[in-house]
Amino acid sequence: MYALDVIQQELHEDISRFGRISFVKKGEVLMRPEECLEHFFVVLEGRVKISQINFENGKEQILYLLSKGDMYDVISLLDGKLHENVAMALDDVKLLVFPIELFREWIETKPSFNKLFFPYVAKQLRDVENLASDLSLYDTTTRLVKLIARNIEEHEGKQTLKLINNLSHEELASLIGTVRKVLNRNLQSLKRQGLIDVKRKEICIKDSQNLLDRLLEE
Repeated sequence: MYALDVIQQELHEDISRFGRISFVKKGEVLMRPEECLEHFFVVLEGRVKISQINFENGKEQILYLLSKGDMYDVISLLDGKLHENVAMALDDVKLLVFPIELFREWIETKPSFNKLFFPYVAKQLRDVENLASDLSLYDTTTRLVKLIARNIEEHEGKQTLKLINNLSHEELASLIGTVRKVLNRNLQSLKRQGLIDVKRKEICIKDSQNLLDRLLEE
């Protein structure tokens, strides 16, 4: 169940009293790290990328993506310290924003919220742990295949990609810790093998079984 579902069903009084709706345009930063010390948000619509950026050379590493029902910033929520990540809208985004102290109160007083919140935190930790392992242990082609495999979903009888669909090649490269030139070379290799097709920003799955089999061979 989405965090949003629990919040709307059981915490609706707090939402009406303390929550506010915020809209962020594609390409804009949602909140500065300083603002995340005072506010906490739930994504209602759109996608958000959470990144670390080296501002000296412009290199970006996307840590994970947020979509409907996701929460941010869990780190600042739990330790009360500045968290130097960048949260940027990949689409036009709609947010439900709360005072961060309200979320801390929910953690202390709302068992129903905790049943969702702590597994959610664990999932984020696992995602970042998997990213660290992938960057250390696998080549870029394998990391790309793993990224595609994690995002395959069935939609109207066809296999499509959730979250990463229509992302730029620069953003896909940043998700797997490489650069656009290397990503393009890997995409073309998978295309020649008949596993995917690439049309501008669209990656189409042609042979998901062999794509997954490739991972088992690693």
